[in-house]
Amino acid sequence: MPKMKAAIFVEPGRIVLDEKPIPDVGPLDALIRITTTTICGTDVHILKGEYPVVRGLTIGHEPVGIIEKLGSQVTGYREGQRVIAGAITPSGHSYACLCGCGSQDGPGTKHGFKPMGGWKFGNTLDGTQAEYVLVPDALANLAPVPDELSDEEVLMCPDIMSTGFSGAESGAVRIGDVVAVFALGPIGLCAVAGAKLKGATRIIGVDTVPERLAIARQLGCSDVVDFKQGDVVEQILALTDGRGVDVAIEALGTQGTFASALKVLRPGGTLSSLGVYSTDLTIPLGAFSAGLGDNKIVTTLCPGGKERMRRLIDVIASGRVDLKPLVTHRFKLDDIEAAYDLFAHQRDGVLKVAITP
Repeated sequence: MPKMKAAIFVEPGRIVLDEKPIPDVGPLDALIRITTTTICGTDVHILKGEYPVVRGLTIGHEPVGIIEKLGSQVTGYREGQRVIAGAITPSGHSYACLCGCGSQDGPGTKHGFKPMGGWKFGNTLDGTQAEYVLVPDALANLAPVPDELSDEEVLMCPDIMSTGFSGAESGAVRIGDVVAVFALGPIGLCAVAGAKLKGATRIIGVDTVPERLAIARQLGCSDVVDFKQGDVVEQILALTDGRGVDVAIEALGTQGTFASALKVLRPGGTLSSLGVYSTDLTIPLGAFSAGLGDNKIVTTLCPGGKERMRRLIDVIASGRVDLKPLVTHRFKLDDIEAAYDLFAHQRDGVLKVAITP
């Protein structure tokens, strides 16, 4: 049986490069030869044992590649075509999908819903940090890549661009809004770009890494707050003359950032949560106004599917957003363990790494 290289979860603290069989292609599947992929913060949660997956699973969920083989029932595509697939690969036919909740896809359940069910790559199915990946329900998930766009230009579409933009979309950012984005990692930076596209006229970014603060300004932040320079809540309330922000986007996944995001909301504002939390959360009573502040808390899992990917590719192709600066480091697949070491320890100003064959 032909083999391929793949980054495999062995146990908490260990993801190693090893060999696996190249997947067989079912009638609704497509086999993609990976040309570029990357490492996500969620992969680091898996590495640390903070998010459980089965041992032996191939990790990764952000694929750019070329169709190697199509299933017998997959039409409208051709072998040799450049494509991406979203980190979320909904079936397209479950009750969840048909009501617009493809990320919560549950086609094998009685009621058609499953929490996080659309996230399959590197979660319930072998993922993309490999030479090949099998894309399920290919008709619902493959998006062609225009020849004029490079792999790195569309590398953010499958996950962090979709997730970051969804923070602004779920938060219902409106023209003229004031928005705060907590944590300017790759997803937070994409949330800044999404808030600007949605019409926010003042965007406050919260972080401490100088390189991140600089890119945040390039992508649309009018103000940046360094959490090492004083209380974040006090700084943001001072910037807004005590009013607070219309929308706070939480893009890290900690109790501290969640609480701060709630505390800086104006009455009737929205906390849009994108973080992956590994412990229970508590809601600070004062910020919650005893439950009477008309605030909203919304959560979002990265939207997927080919129509979402097409729209994001069009945003890149139009020049409305340039996310190339987010790729700060490049590694070969053979060196992916070194890439994990760099990314997990956030050394050398790393934002995103591009992994190529």
